[in-house]
Amino acid sequence: MEAIRTQSTGNNMMINEEKMVAPWFRQPWFWFLLIFPGMSVIWCTLAITVAVTTDNAMVTDDYSKEGRGINAEFARDDQASAMGLSARLDFSGERLMLTMDSTSGDQQFPYLILNLFHPTLSERDRTIQLNPTDDGRYSAALPRNLDGRWYFDLRDPGNQWRLKGETHLPSLTPLEIHAEVRGRE
Repeated sequence: MEAIRTQSTGNNMMINEEKMVAPWFRQPWFWFLLIFPGMSVIWCTLAITVAVTTDNAMVTDDYSKEGRGINAEFARDDQASAMGLSARLDFSGERLMLTMDSTSGDQQFPYLILNLFHPTLSERDRTIQLNPTDDGRYSAALPRNLDGRWYFDLRDPGNQWRLKGETHLPSLTPLEIHAEVRGRE
């Protein structure tokens, strides 16, 4: 500890006073003033570490390619609408059963592709190939762990048309899907 000597004069008397001063690291004001910038540095370091080490799968690098892809998807929706396609998906049991209907005649495909997209976790996305059965329907084994909200699209092998929608699984009632009719802007 350091001693500070002060001298004061009053009425012609001299008083010597010694005060003991603590070192800088024992001063409470020092720590009070240091806590705010110190916490800012810690929080910024934490935020930068999280931003660098985690993967954000929802951000795409090629925006122009995505834009052209959206127009191709609209063309597939229009084709499904022109063919008058509709489907009925039954998620009950251990199998996924699909029945296709069309206003433009009987449509037979060697197989169909059902893509299931989780809204926030891309690692949970699923692609299911539906194979034809003897009774004109399509069937596939139902994957496990499909609880919650899902976006889906149903496509033909040539990727010429698409039926899309959204559902909550597991579903006790069959899901009806119809081609979307878009308004022209």
